Amino acid sequence: VQVAESGGGLEPAGGSLTLHCSVSGLRSISYNMGWFRQVPGKEREGIACSEWRGAMLYYADSVKGRFTLSRDDAYSLSLQMNNLEPEDTAMYYCATAIRCQPGTVAASRQTYWGQGTQVTVSS
Repeated sequence: VQVAESGGGLEPAGGSLTLHCSVSGLRSISYNMGWFRQVPGKEREGIACSEWRGAMLYYADSVKGRFTLSRDDAYSLSLQMNNLEPEDTAMYYCATAIRCQPGTVAASRQTYWGQGTQVTVSS
């Protein structure tokens, strides 16, 4: 299974970026997908996820109202990030086969990770 992210970069505060994720090699479409982020010295944080049918989306409080998730199809996911803040600076990871439910965006023992894409927001 391969997970590939793209779309990171450098933006000033208040700017926008869109991250894209595509997954290949899965033998089923019934996998939740989501985005996590991590800054050095801190734990990886789940920020948004889509249940595998796309019927339920969840956002962490830190990004709610600013980030929008789109489940493009069973194997691709986009994250539109608006009104970026310096605190959004992090390495962003796409993942599939995660736990996605209200209040929880978390990895499972089966989770597949991408290599990450860096997002830097200048003040």
